[in-house]
Amino acid sequence: MYKILKATYHNGSLVLDQHLESMMEGKTFKVVLLELDEVDLKKQRFLRLVDQHSFHLSKDYQFKRDKLYER
Repeated sequence: MYKILKATYHNGSLVLDQHLESMMEGKTFKVVLLELDEVDLKKQRFLRLVDQHSFHLSKDYQFKRDKLYER
């Protein structure tokens, strides 16, 4: 099973923001910690990269697939 949950660290424990199903009771899980600030930073970095490499096409631009494959 693969599930992403949000949790808050408080007084030495991780407190989940939602409850798990009762069938999860007593099971052991592997936990991967990723700070939300880090995710936001990576997202902002990616969007800046997209902005740097983006360009605007004129309103009358038409993609001509036939011309592309003429070779």
